[in-house]
Amino acid sequence: MPTAIAVTAPDLILPPPDQHTPPAAVLQTPQGRTTRPLEASLSDTHALLEQHGYLIVLCPASLPAQAVHRLHAVRGVLESDRIALLDLDLPPLGIAVLALQLRQLSLCDFSPGVLASAARLLSHYIYAGAVLSSVTKLDRVPVSLKQHAKSWVPGSQFAVLANPKPQLIRLGNGGQGARLEAPGFATQLIIAKGQLQSDWPTATLARSWQVQGVAEAPLPAESTRWWATGKLIEFAAAIPDISVLYQLVSSVRREECHWCGLELIGDRCGFCSAPLPQAVQQTLPPSENQSRPKGVLATGQQRKAIGP
Repeated sequence: MPTAIAVTAPDLILPPPDQHTPPAAVLQTPQGRTTRPLEASLSDTHALLEQHGYLIVLCPASLPAQAVHRLHAVRGVLESDRIALLDLDLPPLGIAVLALQLRQLSLCDFSPGVLASAARLLSHYIYAGAVLSSVTKLDRVPVSLKQHAKSWVPGSQFAVLANPKPQLIRLGNGGQGARLEAPGFATQLIIAKGQLQSDWPTATLARSWQVQGVAEAPLPAESTRWWATGKLIEFAAAIPDISVLYQLVSSVRREECHWCGLELIGDRCGFCSAPLPQAVQQTLPPSENQSRPKGVLATGQQRKAIGP
């Protein structure tokens, strides 16, 4: 069985593009007044480990402390080194996109350790943001005093890019033709609508980013907390081609974790979080110590993957 990929809420699961992609598991955690017994969480997690062998859990950085503590408590009680808890500072829709990509890659010949550490690599290729009616409470990206003041102007809207590089522009006449930085490779755009009316993501963003297609998804409940407002339209552009994703991951040199012995890519193990020894990191080519491996995506606005 492929390595299990889990998320912390059902609305972080996107429909797969085919019938072969494995479903995602849901490890529901206590949030607010909702209390899920620890015994139930232990039972669910143990069943996943028995069936799949290894479990990778994608945890939004905005999760409440009690939810994070529950996940670590489950791993501690089970005394399992086969559970990877990945704390990711991606917006919720970006988490959902990454989960889908890992589900697709779980069918490939990657070991659990490589698959877990690949999450960090692939997150650099997800362009995640939102259209907001206000940035007064936004603390995920830098907001200038001028932009903060513009939030009080009736009808103001802002386009925010949170990943891979923070960027904020004001839409409309005040934006003076400013654009969000576009991906330099082919992507599909996913849009999740909240309590905001705007055709900017489909009419302007999709065209300027030259996306291959646009799809809609329900807005994750966590998005309101992450963006500090319910008046938003969240979006995420990502590589839809599984062959390109496979090539991205397989192009990075693999190492063995000196602590748990699992394979990994990059400079940190996804399961035990142990960093590579400094001596090993210094032997890696410069491109493998960067967020994006070179040579996999060609240059140009619409980059294409180099054939196998």
